[in-house]
Order: sequence, then C-alpha cells, then structure tokens
Amino acid sequence: MKQWLEKHPRFKLHFTPTSASWLNAVEGWFAQLERRALYRGAFTSVADLKVAIRQFIEAHNEHSAKPFKWNKTAEAITSSVHKVKLSVIKNKLMD
Repeated sequence: MKQWLEKHPRFKLHFTPTSASWLNAVEGWFAQLERRALYRGAFTSVADLKVAIRQFIEAHNEHSAKPFKWNKTAEAITSSVHKVKLSVIKNKLMD
C-alpha cells in the first residue's frame, strides 16, 4: 500500500476507525439514498445522476432530516480518540 501511495501522490489515505459512532448515521443515510434514489435507476449521464441525488437530498431535508443526538459524552469520545491515536502510533512503529 505504501509503495502504491508513493507512486500516486494525488491519493491520500485517511484513517477512519470502523467503530466510529458517526459512521452509523452516515451509512444509514447513504443506504437510504441508494434504496430510494439510485437502485434500479437508469441514468444516461452524470447530470441525470446528480439531479436524482439532489432531489433525494431536498426531499430528505424537507421531510426526514432531524438533529443527531449523541449518546456519548465528550470525555468518552476524546478517550476513544486517544486510544485510537496510541494504536496508530504503535502500528507505525511496527512497520
């Protein structure tokens, strides 16, 4: 992976923990987008695809969007981030 990234400097690898709580909300939103706007769609151009996505976003924002309620305290989140940072440092030292 490192060699490929060195040969392709345009691409950057960003570490995203797989257990990040915000991912659940994001994954759910993209699943809705796929099911309601894209699945079995016949898009003849990128412009058509963009229109379908924009229409979904507008309808979602008007009828379904609501604030996300965090269940963890700020302290719990920063503690988790600290653990991940230590894990990343440990992995880098082992490379």
